[in-house]
Amino acid sequence: MPEAPTIDSGNTVWLLVSTALVLLMTPGLALFYGGLNRSKGVLNMMMMSFSAIGLISVLWWFYGFSVAFGSDVNGFWGDISQYLGTKTFLSETDLWGATADSPSGIGVPLYVFMAFQMVFAVITTALISGAISDRAKFAGWLLFALGWATLVYFPVAHMVWGGGLIGGGDGNIKALDFAGGTAVHMNAGAAALGVALVLGRRLGWPKEAMKPHNVPLVALGAGLLWFGWFGFNAGSELTVDSVTGLAFINTQLATAAAVLGWIAVEWIKGGRPTLVGASSGAVAGLVAITPACGFIAPWAAVLLGLVAGGICALAVSLKYKLGYDDSLDVVGVHFVGGWIGSLWLGLFATSSVNSAITDAIGASDGLFYGGGATQLGRQALAGLIVTVWSFAIAWVLAFVIEKSIGFRVSKEAEVDGIDIAEHAESGYDLSTASGSGGGAFALAGVGTSSSNTAAGESAAPVSEKVAG
Repeated sequence: MPEAPTIDSGNTVWLLVSTALVLLMTPGLALFYGGLNRSKGVLNMMMMSFSAIGLISVLWWFYGFSVAFGSDVNGFWGDISQYLGTKTFLSETDLWGATADSPSGIGVPLYVFMAFQMVFAVITTALISGAISDRAKFAGWLLFALGWATLVYFPVAHMVWGGGLIGGGDGNIKALDFAGGTAVHMNAGAAALGVALVLGRRLGWPKEAMKPHNVPLVALGAGLLWFGWFGFNAGSELTVDSVTGLAFINTQLATAAAVLGWIAVEWIKGGRPTLVGASSGAVAGLVAITPACGFIAPWAAVLLGLVAGGICALAVSLKYKLGYDDSLDVVGVHFVGGWIGSLWLGLFATSSVNSAITDAIGASDGLFYGGGATQLGRQALAGLIVTVWSFAIAWVLAFVIEKSIGFRVSKEAEVDGIDIAEHAESGYDLSTASGSGGGAFALAGVGTSSSNTAAGESAAPVSEKVAG
C-alpha cells in the first residue's frame, strides 16, 4: 500500500534556491543587454526585462502554468482549467508528480514547481527584447510579450515538457531538452528574428557604429547570468541526485570552454580578444549546454562549449550579410546556440550518464553512442517545429501591433533617445550639481584642467554618448 504523501525537504529546498537563481538571471540579462546598448536607450532596454518579470509572472499564475503543464488536450496545450489561478493548491496531496501509486511524486509542493517554471517563462520572453533595442514602443512591447507568451511560450513548454507533441510519451517525437534549448533559446531566437524584421533597422544601421556603451556592465550581467544558470540547468533535474551534479559540472565546463572558443575566433579575425567577446562567449556556452547538460558526458560538454563559442562568434556577423537588424545578437547567440546544443544531443546523448533518456523519455542514444541517426532526426524535427511556430506568430503579432497601436517609435524619439521619449528619464545625468561650481566631479578634480577656462570662452561641445 502506498505511503502517505510526504514533502522531500532536500528536493524542495533545492528547487526553491534554483527558482531564486533563475529569477536573478533576468536582472542579469537587463544589465547584460543594457551595457551592450547605446547610452540613450539603456533604461528602456532594462525596462523591457523588468516588465517581463511583472507581466509574465501574473500570466503564468493565472493560466500559463495550466496551458503548459495541464493534462494534454491535443499535443499542443494542456487543460487550461486544471491549474487556473482562481484555484488554490495547498493540501498535503498537492505535490508535483503525485500519482495513486506514488502519492509523494518527487516530494515537491505544486507551488514550488509552478514558481520554478514561472521564472523560465519570464526570462524566455525577456530574451526577445535584445533584438529590438532603441526603437520599440514600451506599450507595443508589453502587448507583444502578452501575446507571444500566450500563443507561443506556454504551448511550446507544454509540447516540450508538459506531455505534448515534442517530448516523451506514446506517439510523441521524443526529442530531448533538459533545460530549454528548444523551449527557451531557439524559441526566443526565432521570435526575435520575426519581430526585428517587422520593426526594421535602427536609423543609421549598419553604417553608424553602435558600440556597447558600458562594457563593465556587460561583464557584470554575464557574470550574474552564469551564476543564475546553475539553477536553470541543475535545477531542471527537479531532485537532488547524481544527474543534478552532472548538469552542474557540464554547465561550468561548457561555458568556460565557450569563452575560450569565442575569444579564439575573435583573436584570429580581429587580432585582439575583447571583454565583450568573452562575455558573449560565456552566454553562448550557457545557451548551448542548456538542452544537453543532463544528457551528455563532461568531455562532450567541453567540446560543445568550444564549438558553440566559435560558431556563435561567427554567427553574429550574419545580420550584416543578410540585412536584418538584430540589435544585441539574440539570433546569433540564442537561436544558433540553441540549435547547436539541441543537435548535439543527437550525436552525444547517452543513457550511460542518464537512464531517463531511454527509460522515462523513450528517446535513443546519440549517433556516437550507437543510437544511429534516429535521435538526431528527432532533435532536428523538434527544432523545426518550434522555429516555424515561434517565428510565424511573432511576425504576425508584431505586424498587427505595428498597424494598430504602433510598435516602432517615431524617428525623432529614436534620434533624441528612447529613454526620454518612453520613460521620461535617462540612464546617466552628466550635468553638474550646481550652476557654476562643477559639483562633486569638480571637487574631486575629475574632468578639470590645470587652468580654468577664461571668462567668456566657450567650452568645446560634448557628445551625448558615453561610449556608444
